[in-house]
Amino acid sequence: MLNSISRCRLRGVCLGVLELALLSLLSSSAAQSPQQSKAIQRQPTVGVLEFGDSTLGRLASDRLSTSLRQQGGLEVLDRDQVRAAARGAGYSGAISLSRSEARDLGAALGCDFFFLGDAQTLRRSPSASPVYFESYASIFLVSARTGRLVRWERPNYRAATAVAAEQALLAHLSAGKFDTPFTISIQRAQQAERDERELTNADQVPIIEAAPDDDKSAAAEGLGLPRPYRRLIPPYPDSAAAAEVEATVDVLVDLDAEGEVVRVEVERWAGFGLDEATVDTVRRLHFFPAKRNGVAIPIRVLLRYNFRKPPQ
Repeated sequence: MLNSISRCRLRGVCLGVLELALLSLLSSSAAQSPQQSKAIQRQPTVGVLEFGDSTLGRLASDRLSTSLRQQGGLEVLDRDQVRAAARGAGYSGAISLSRSEARDLGAALGCDFFFLGDAQTLRRSPSASPVYFESYASIFLVSARTGRLVRWERPNYRAATAVAAEQALLAHLSAGKFDTPFTISIQRAQQAERDERELTNADQVPIIEAAPDDDKSAAAEGLGLPRPYRRLIPPYPDSAAAAEVEATVDVLVDLDAEGEVVRVEVERWAGFGLDEATVDTVRRLHFFPAKRNGVAIPIRVLLRYNFRKPPQ
């Protein structure tokens, strides 16, 4: 049997170990902010909208939703809930949205990110080869918080029959490897958005005046709008040509007092490489600076580019 001294020493050792464990737990909890703890515990919520009104569109979105759910790491919203919320928000099926439209849609769906797109099967009749069928799905991943287009893909398959082409496409959407790049893009977008919020909270982002919509309004304010030295037209990329896309891309451009481009933000995205082509072109522009009462000032302007299929 232990004597009273031994029991006291043993009790003291146990209490000391317990205190150290509690201190370690408290230190670990204190090192994480409430926001960090919440971010670690909660998985990103994702909604998948139907890819058009066709049977293939519904099947394609269902396959993608099921595959994302099986992969894990994401909380995929119920499909019926997503359909009802989209209808209530008046969503018409467009796959080119402004950031404000995308944020409004995301708020209606109640998710962190959402997928939208279009899936169809087309009959092709080349002049120099046999008739074939092409099934494709244009898939866009959008951030509900920022309204930005995070990633886009356009898998497509060709076959001698429509059924064979559609089966190949649906099998592709069911494969786990197809979803992995989207999951990685979600993780990267979340980190980028956290970094952007920290920068904004630190008041390191300067406030810049937005230009009026037209010269007449600007003149009434004593403002001379900036003018480019020469106009550059963004190229129509092969990725857009393959999808035969016609769309509009809007960009917000911050100019300094010397008329140099310091920041470009896509305000209405289109995907298919059109956004990247627009941003790359705008960054190469040089402007005569905006002036208020004869004094050069920094300013933010909205530039719009309309893309049309080039003639055959």
